[in-house]
Amino acid sequence: MPAPAVTGTGQAFIAADVGGTHVRVGLLHAGAAQPPKVEHYRKYACARYAGLADILQDFLSGLPGLDVRHGVIASAGYPLADGTVITANLPWRLSPHEIRQRLGFDDLRLVNDFEAVAHAAAHVDASQVLQIIGPEQAPPGPILILGPGTGLGAAVWIPAPGRAVVLPTEAGQAALTAGNALEMQLLAYMLQSRPHVAIEHALSGPGLMNLYQALCALRRSRPVLATPGDITAAALAGDDPLARECLEVFCGLLGSTVGDLALVYGVQGGIYLAGGILPQIRQFLISSSFVQRFLNKGPMREALQRIPVKLVEHGQLGVIGAASWYLDQSREE
Repeated sequence: MPAPAVTGTGQAFIAADVGGTHVRVGLLHAGAAQPPKVEHYRKYACARYAGLADILQDFLSGLPGLDVRHGVIASAGYPLADGTVITANLPWRLSPHEIRQRLGFDDLRLVNDFEAVAHAAAHVDASQVLQIIGPEQAPPGPILILGPGTGLGAAVWIPAPGRAVVLPTEAGQAALTAGNALEMQLLAYMLQSRPHVAIEHALSGPGLMNLYQALCALRRSRPVLATPGDITAAALAGDDPLARECLEVFCGLLGSTVGDLALVYGVQGGIYLAGGILPQIRQFLISSSFVQRFLNKGPMREALQRIPVKLVEHGQLGVIGAASWYLDQSREE
């Protein structure tokens, strides 16, 4: 049985949003604000540290005189019975049990990263989102939260009597599907090097690189861009047609995938797009084929037109969501 979560109003705890590239850590207090308010915040590059414990120790060292013994980790991956998390995108092993012992915490819990983001969705106001399509208001119903970053995460927020239920998913590991002749060629190229092409092999930062390299091969062009950031920068600058075509393919595949997941999960209440890539390309996304591909679902087009699709601009969403989940857990104990 886990140790009790925070119980006293004002008791300090930390929330960490662990991605494949960055870890975002915040300090919060139980019961201090609704929604939870991040009082101290730092962003760390994963590659510069030997493990998450080192990052959390560094964060705690910047809080002199404050005794913190509770926390929550939001991370992608699949937890094993021993508490270790299997994840394809972290540069080091993740074991909350070992981290708790090393930090001397009374309680340190784990939540799926997009389950955490789903818990934060209720705390996002209109000033923090960009409407892409659909009505401003939607009827009560399941909400999809999805975002490409180092991988592709997705969760579904489901209203229920008393308290909503959040369904974490591994949608990023589902098979990528092609929607036109070019995408079929790109998919065939990627299948040459792996037996299974997952959605996140195209819809993520590394996925954008995969698309670019495949597109270069198809166009018989030498790759000159080395990072996802290089691709997006060149595409937005408009001085590299191949980069622009690559980002257009990315946005089209994203629209198609979001539409598929909306239908699979019976989404009615709205769709929030999060993740590290999309805020950087928001204007490109709006003018791309994203909306056309999202709606291109045959007789289901009319149903999808009724779903608001919004881009979340909140940079601390994962931290706030992890904290919200943790506080919900403590109230139930």
